[in-house]
Amino acid sequence: MIKKKTIDIKVLQRKIARRHVMAIGAGDSLISNIKFIKKNRKFVKIVADGATQALIENHITPDIVVTDLDGDALFLRKAERAGAIMVVHSHGDNVEELKKLVPTFKRVIGSTQVMPVENVYNFGGFTDGDRCVFLADEFGAKEIVLVGMEFGDRIGEHSKKIVKNIELKKEKMKVGKRLLEILAKRSHSRLFDTSQRPIRGFTSLTIQYD
Repeated sequence: MIKKKTIDIKVLQRKIARRHVMAIGAGDSLISNIKFIKKNRKFVKIVADGATQALIENHITPDIVVTDLDGDALFLRKAERAGAIMVVHSHGDNVEELKKLVPTFKRVIGSTQVMPVENVYNFGGFTDGDRCVFLADEFGAKEIVLVGMEFGDRIGEHSKKIVKNIELKKEKMKVGKRLLEILAKRSHSRLFDTSQRPIRGFTSLTIQYD
């Protein structure tokens, strides 16, 4: 399904390599940082699934959306129709969503956490949020700034339509944070984090507004 819809992987290379990138998650600080995102419009915006709605509602078009399709399908379609590349993560729990949504997309690249196959890639990462960062690193971003990426005990209101198992979600976020700390040790990108919960290896960036 994804294999038949995929675009050339070089499109991601051209969009990300040596560029300034924002990896945007669905944490609590997302809405308060909308102004920052708009101000830095030249940054390539790689957006986690759950953050897509907030950006679209604030007239911000993602360049790339990283999704396992558990976000709001309406806003995923809006982002794709506005020009976003959809990096769609497939696993055993989202087969029905893949069947429904992937045929409606024109710009798709498939991802997986297991052995990659033809036109389906393993860029690294575990949750949509940290997969955004791994994707930016994989294609040689000059700088990666994390926005709305809180990996704490609280789940952001934009994180998912329905969280069936909150404790499992929290554990997944812990894994995502740990993977980013490991990534920071080998990444050649400059790494910044705007959240109040700093990640080891990322420089804390304080946002100030006039």
